Amino acid sequence: MTLNLNSMDTSTIDPLTSDVFDIIVVGAGVVGCAIARQFTLNGARVAVVEKASDILDGASKANSAILHTGFDAPINSIELACVKKGFEEYHKIHKDLNLPIEKTGAHVVAWNDDELGKLDGILKKSHQNGITDTKIISAKQLAKKEPSLGKKAQGAIFIPNESIIDPWSAPYAYLKQSIINGGEVFLSCEVISGEFDRKIWQLITTRGTIKSHFIINCAGLYGDKLDQDLLGKTKFYITPRKGQFVVFDKVGASLLNSIILPVPTARTKGVVLCRTIFGNLLVGPTAQDQKSRSDSSTDEKSLKELINAGVEKLPALKDMPITATYAGLRPASNFKDYQIKEELGKNYITVGGIRSTGLSGALGIAKYVYKVYLGLGKKHQKIIHPKIPAIAPILAQNYKRNWQEKNHGKIICHCEMVSEQDISSALTGSLKARSLAGLKRQTRATMGRCQGFYCSAKIAKMTQGLFENPIASDIKKKKNPKEDISNG
Repeated sequence: MTLNLNSMDTSTIDPLTSDVFDIIVVGAGVVGCAIARQFTLNGARVAVVEKASDILDGASKANSAILHTGFDAPINSIELACVKKGFEEYHKIHKDLNLPIEKTGAHVVAWNDDELGKLDGILKKSHQNGITDTKIISAKQLAKKEPSLGKKAQGAIFIPNESIIDPWSAPYAYLKQSIINGGEVFLSCEVISGEFDRKIWQLITTRGTIKSHFIINCAGLYGDKLDQDLLGKTKFYITPRKGQFVVFDKVGASLLNSIILPVPTARTKGVVLCRTIFGNLLVGPTAQDQKSRSDSSTDEKSLKELINAGVEKLPALKDMPITATYAGLRPASNFKDYQIKEELGKNYITVGGIRSTGLSGALGIAKYVYKVYLGLGKKHQKIIHPKIPAIAPILAQNYKRNWQEKNHGKIICHCEMVSEQDISSALTGSLKARSLAGLKRQTRATMGRCQGFYCSAKIAKMTQGLFENPIASDIKKKKNPKEDISNG
């Protein structure tokens, strides 16, 4: 619903806060969190507004969790610049923010003569993009590096620096660093509409009004709609692209040493096989355009196709148990490149059409947007010695976890080795979990083999009265016990 601000007295709507911020970031996905951090550390007074009760509840909640180098991004694109800078920046800050990374490398594998003939073009593109450590290897060389792959593999391009990361701890750390340095976050706070008087934006939200000098639209799947509501026009249109995934049991992770990428098409990067940083093996995503911006359900036909594709490429998956299935929606637009544009005279920047590389590009996107902002004559006093948030919990399989420390309390989720302390920590602090989905992203509780069968009762008791929707009602709504929002 959009309010007609010309026919109402906005002064009668209670203010969410009396402060006038320098920046309001609309949307707390990975890109919004990275932008909030970038602007805060550069001295801006930042507020993030998010309609969900937890951050990362839209497109950012489900992806393949790969940190891409940008080897196959469109040449001379904004996406390429942002992914390369994001990759570089993640490596600079991940130790300070206690963020895991595993440099697995990747192989773009050709499975037939047609795909084999395309490898030279992909390699050329990689080198034009500045990723020059890539090379073509033979089927024999690939078999030595990935002995479990199917025998139809005819060769590959090796990309040594592609990596896997935790897709949730990173944006949580970005936003927490913004908060500890003065940023504010308003959750369950949906933007309904707004007005600009040439100096100040006033946004009408479900929690009241909030003001700022500048708006940055990071609304993801609803980015075009927010432009339409606030500016009266939009320069791009979102067509949600559903990507379904299958997560195989942790035993399956031992079958691969690297990320196995397909030869991409003009429309999609295609189906990936990779280990996750949590110790599972992931196959996906599909690429299905749809009208709904909220339907992230899975379907049996697509999942069977994914399983068959996985088994064809990695035969040992044939009898491997499946831990979970899930789907995510990517904000695909009518353009191939990111849509990062300023609206002159409106103190407004749109950050839209961030598709499958949003996790990789987020930190680079943040730097790009700040550069656009400076180009509009805006500037703040940079924080010289920014504060670092408390150490983020490590959920990665190959890193030391809380359950391995002393005094961690009882183990609540045995499948994922989530301790009582892990859950207690996630239920406190500046970004405490306010839903079961939010708790999952911060702890991985209920995301293992049993999908919460054994631990849900304990977690329901620990979270009693803390969630808007009690865990019991969430579980009851679930149609498929293995359907999850998990990244494996």
